[in-house]
Amino acid sequence: MSGALRLKLENIVKQYPGCRANDGVDLTVEAGEIHALLGENGAGKSTLMKVIYGVIQPDAGRILWNGQEVTMDNPARARELGVGMVFQHFSLFETLTVAENIALGLPADEARDRRQLDRRIREVSGRYGMALDPRRYVSTLSMGERQRVEIVRCLIQESTLLILDEPTSVLTPQEVDALFSTLRQLAAEGCSILFISHKLEEVRALCHNATVLRQGRVSGDCRPSEVSARDIARLMVGDNTPLSTNVSTAHPGATLLDVKGLTYRSTDPFGTSLRDIAFSLREGEIVGIAGVAGNGQDELLKALSGEIRSPRGMIRFCSKEMGTLSPVARRQMGLGVVPEERLGRGAVPGMSLVENALLTASGSGLVSHNLVNYRQARRFAEDIVERFGVRCAGVDSPAASLSGGNLQKFIIGREALQNPRLLVASHPTWGVDVGSAVAIHEALVAMRDRGAAVLLISEDLDELYQLCNRIGALCEGRLSPLAKTSELSIEQLGRWMAGDFSPSGEVSDAVA
Repeated sequence: MSGALRLKLENIVKQYPGCRANDGVDLTVEAGEIHALLGENGAGKSTLMKVIYGVIQPDAGRILWNGQEVTMDNPARARELGVGMVFQHFSLFETLTVAENIALGLPADEARDRRQLDRRIREVSGRYGMALDPRRYVSTLSMGERQRVEIVRCLIQESTLLILDEPTSVLTPQEVDALFSTLRQLAAEGCSILFISHKLEEVRALCHNATVLRQGRVSGDCRPSEVSARDIARLMVGDNTPLSTNVSTAHPGATLLDVKGLTYRSTDPFGTSLRDIAFSLREGEIVGIAGVAGNGQDELLKALSGEIRSPRGMIRFCSKEMGTLSPVARRQMGLGVVPEERLGRGAVPGMSLVENALLTASGSGLVSHNLVNYRQARRFAEDIVERFGVRCAGVDSPAASLSGGNLQKFIIGREALQNPRLLVASHPTWGVDVGSAVAIHEALVAMRDRGAAVLLISEDLDELYQLCNRIGALCEGRLSPLAKTSELSIEQLGRWMAGDFSPSGEVSDAVA
């Protein structure tokens, strides 16, 4: 770090109706510094990033850029000053090439000369170990390559502050190592990096300093390498929230789910076809499926939930044919589903929590003779809120009013209270803070201990290693062998995530 001041926020305040998202926040980032911004869901991180990037205007406070007070009127002004942002959900057009996507963010005179732009893309991406072909269509790129496009776009715009929101959530372990090498090189050359992540060990390995937010205020600053992940987590959630889940040894029983030769040809031009998927789940175990986003996870969940029907013989549940059944019939057999997309598939944004409880739990005594028992439905929703610690204004609150972590706890609770025999959960703690993740993990382990089988689809490798009895990986619609977690190295899992299913001699398709 050079010690020169790059960005300084003084007493930033942003008030929304009924919520002070930022309450007098101070933040300092030096040139060449990798600075972490941490906090649980609803702590104010997203609001602060929007203030820095010019998406919203603060109600009070000052922004100093390279020592001068500035107003970030809009993102264009922020980019002009040198602020670049890579969002958690990439803002790329899949039907355009790498060069065309990058050109969209450049002045017209710079975007017009495509030959010169192609040369700049190759030069910049190669310099930082992120080689890109400017002519490739984004739809053909892996998630790691798409992230490279976002970063290179910022570098071509000559950003001197790079904001990265949960940048490792879609990467293999090998891609994370490569990204960190690039970020360290950028920092050494004077670029400042604001790094937002829930993965505290990554923060400890990468970041020079960290600022922690809690309930809109700064709860502390630290040097991550000099404190433990537990110390950082305490700054995030306080002293009364559990920081980890006690996961006892699993004792699997009889086979509940048997999948053989599951094949599905996707008609979505950006979807992934499933190719000869085979695995089994037993009662009383959690099996994890790792993989970089977009490698067939969504299609696998749909095939199991009933959104996609399969020919007879491919999916059997409790020794009965399930692949040809509707989603409702599968639920009646004891299937529970937690989709990746909370708002839209897991819950309807404008509907109340009571109404959202009815979406999947109508068969749990909430509907009789085609009439809804609203008193019972309300009691069911209140039970979810109480037992799973869902923070909300009440069960009449719309789903859209809840933070991501609280809505996810509600969806998990809705499924758990129906006592499913099999739960398929996709990315249940994605973007969720420490406290909410612990509550969700405890719910999954409790279901396992009651004898249910849980299929956990996740990109969080720490989560998979903590909870799962066996783990495999999806790549381009193919599933690796399932290996005992205790016998599976992170390097081997990374190779599986990259599509290398060749035998290593260290793992097997274990059933134990």
